[in-house]
Amino acid sequence: MTTYLALLRGINVSGHNMMKMDALQKMLENMGFTNVKTYIQTGNVFVTTEEENPAAVGFKIKQEIFKTFGHDVPIVVINKDDLTTCQQNNPFLKEKNVDTKKLYVAFVSMKLHKDRIHDLKMSAVKPDEVHIDQNRIFIKYAVSAGKTRLDQKYIEKKLNLTATIRNWNTVTHLLKMYEETE
Repeated sequence: MTTYLALLRGINVSGHNMMKMDALQKMLENMGFTNVKTYIQTGNVFVTTEEENPAAVGFKIKQEIFKTFGHDVPIVVINKDDLTTCQQNNPFLKEKNVDTKKLYVAFVSMKLHKDRIHDLKMSAVKPDEVHIDQNRIFIKYAVSAGKTRLDQKYIEKKLNLTATIRNWNTVTHLLKMYEETE
């Protein structure tokens, strides 16, 4: 049995793709997932399953959400190692006096080579900064996530993949929750 973290993109945001977490949890339990836990209303869901392919887990959840709620929700599924590596590899944490409120991570649907940073055309989003690390893009916003072009839509368009972004506080809390589930 493996515990995964399904990161649902764009639910319960500004009145779009609304779904109650208890209804989502019940739906997932009815699908056969165990130890289902949610964190905040924006789509962070832990599930335990015998399925060994994270992409298959995401596909099943995506299909059932569409069937149950009528929402076409992109999903990126990761595991504990992904979050642990995320915490260890964030280069912006090494900076002196870094404001962690400006740190975010875009989890993407495929592994990226570091040279893909050129595809992001960073000159268009300066002074924001990014660092690519496999299936994660570490982001440091100059001002805030609300005042940038470097959002999930921008990343998806430039890299032709699925992405979902979480702030550093959420990433840290999700790793803690992972450790508590074991």
